[in-house]
Amino acid sequence: MTDKLGDNRSEEIFEDFKGEYTREQAVVEANRCLYCADAPCVQACPTHIEIPQFIRKIATGNVKGSARTIFESNILGMSCARVCPVEVLCAGDCVYNHMGMPPIQIGKLQRFSTDHAFDAGWRFFEAGPDSGKSVGLIGAGPASLACAHELRREGHSVTIYEKRAEVGGLNTTGVAPYKMKADRSVEEAEWVLGIGGVEVKTGVTIGQDVTFEALENSHDALFLGAGLGADTAMRIPGEQLEGVHGAVAWIEKMKLAKVPASARTCVVVGGGNTAIDAVREAGGLGIRRVVMVYRGAQEKMSGYRHEWRAAQVEGAEAQWHALPVAFEGDGKVERVRCVKLDDAKKPIPGSEFVIDAELVLIAIGQSKLGEMLATLQGVELDRGRIVADEHGRTGRKGLFAGGDCKNGGKEVVNAAAEGKAAARAIHDYLMGGTNA
Repeated sequence: MTDKLGDNRSEEIFEDFKGEYTREQAVVEANRCLYCADAPCVQACPTHIEIPQFIRKIATGNVKGSARTIFESNILGMSCARVCPVEVLCAGDCVYNHMGMPPIQIGKLQRFSTDHAFDAGWRFFEAGPDSGKSVGLIGAGPASLACAHELRREGHSVTIYEKRAEVGGLNTTGVAPYKMKADRSVEEAEWVLGIGGVEVKTGVTIGQDVTFEALENSHDALFLGAGLGADTAMRIPGEQLEGVHGAVAWIEKMKLAKVPASARTCVVVGGGNTAIDAVREAGGLGIRRVVMVYRGAQEKMSGYRHEWRAAQVEGAEAQWHALPVAFEGDGKVERVRCVKLDDAKKPIPGSEFVIDAELVLIAIGQSKLGEMLATLQGVELDRGRIVADEHGRTGRKGLFAGGDCKNGGKEVVNAAAEGKAAARAIHDYLMGGTNA
């Protein structure tokens, strides 16, 4: 699958933001760990990796055992080591933070072990004896990959249906390239699916190429891990101008192909993590001035603070309490007309201003999957997200869900945790339990 990705991708110019440990560095850092008995870092991890255990194994030279400990909890441990916001998860809860000392670099240690396992070709798990049961999975992102791997360990037949040509979901198409590039994501997906017995059908759009009901008739259970939909539009004048893009769509093109890098100025609309990623990526492509326009205050934006600080170091600017009201230009975007907002987010009369921009990236959210699911009896939606319990069980018999379509757009590690939990519930259902 990896050879499907072109060699001339814009993301290739980005360097690894965090870098990787040498064996010596990993051992030194591992020996700093206090190996807490009731480790808060474990509780902070959605997949509950036994972090002190895998770190201790690095310290004693047992890298293979360390990697197995990680993958037993999170089969996507290699990508999570790169993309997880450890600053607000495991490392953020490290006891060293309360001692005024730097926390253990858990993400880098996890990357050391998992990368070593991948490079060495180690495989830790095998498919179970054939159960005679079949499960269809919609989407080939982290939730489905984790679910598929767990189901194969139980011996169930698995088929993944993916609308794109590439597997990996947002790990492939959306993760910032200074964290992980698309080819590494595809390699990880192939490694996960190397357990065997998983059929992957790409280029399949549910509702067009095959109906949902047909999938239900073909399988004993279904897992929905389809992620989110297209970028949300602003619906303001000039949005159709050349150079105005949804941020998610632009990031995908930048990661999988070549995007023009001739713009001198860029405006990114939004204040979430996608917006910050777009800001940093635009700057990394050589655009000299990048301005983030957000309707609220800096302290209210949903994007991670450490990511925004990094963007500022790289030269990013921001306009707070501001909202674009029109994109202007002759065929191509040239300017963004904005208005200042008061504390109630109402336009302030006479406060309009203009920012020159040859590229605009809109990052105000993504559409949900409500249209695809709205007609299914027993499926409950909450603002476009499918409603499922902590085990992924929905109100429709045999239908389970996990990842962004369920949680609205959380981290890769959340998707991995939800995919694995759903696999356990699916196994119980197939063996005579219930998803009611």
